[in-house]
Amino acid sequence: MFYIDDIGRYFLMLKGVFSRMTKGSVLRNLILKEIDDLIMGSLGITMFLAFFIGAVVAIQTALNLTDPLIPKKLIAFASRQSVILEFAPTFISVIMAGKVGSFITSSIGTMRVTEQIDALEVMGINSLNYLVFPKIIAMLMYPFVIAIAMFTGILGAYVAGVYGGFISSSEFLTGLREEFIPYHLVYAFLKTFLFSFLLATIPSFHGYYMRGGALEVGKASTSAFVWTTVAIIISNYILTQLLLSA
Repeated sequence: MFYIDDIGRYFLMLKGVFSRMTKGSVLRNLILKEIDDLIMGSLGITMFLAFFIGAVVAIQTALNLTDPLIPKKLIAFASRQSVILEFAPTFISVIMAGKVGSFITSSIGTMRVTEQIDALEVMGINSLNYLVFPKIIAMLMYPFVIAIAMFTGILGAYVAGVYGGFISSSEFLTGLREEFIPYHLVYAFLKTFLFSFLLATIPSFHGYYMRGGALEVGKASTSAFVWTTVAIIISNYILTQLLLSA
């Protein structure tokens, strides 16, 4: 469970992460490894999900346009808005809370169980900086994943809409450009940066402070997924109120 006292421990962990920095050359290698594990390893599932999410949004929008007076270009408009504003940054982040979050928690938790973290401390290494800091820096590349998800989602909408016979290619491209507001991209990527920080730190917290054996590693991974998802949903609501309601 995630109790109120754990919130204080979470912020203490963040303080520890940015103190007593590990040697630069060591951190560089660790960051590159984390980018490969957390970012590059997530591209495939992200593109797959985004493509079919965009396709489903286009089909559902098309099937609900029963009034012949409503222009078909609304299919592209609705798909673009849905993918950019919510499905790419938020829905994909929830999925990544399961994939990336579980990986982070289990890897750090296993090190805790096998006393590797204690060994780092004995050697005079700040284990929090050594283990968590590279993950935070690597996840700064996460908006790149979401940008690809946006493109792939809209591509999926195009394929489903055009090749499904719901809309012509020219109508889709017209609707795609219709009333485009660049600030929506700013909003989406601001959310993504916050989500990336949550995806790196909350699972790290659950892995670092877990106690027990192999069974507890699994429980910690499940708990990390739940609370990372909760944090993403709540922060999404708050940011939407602050950035879009004004």
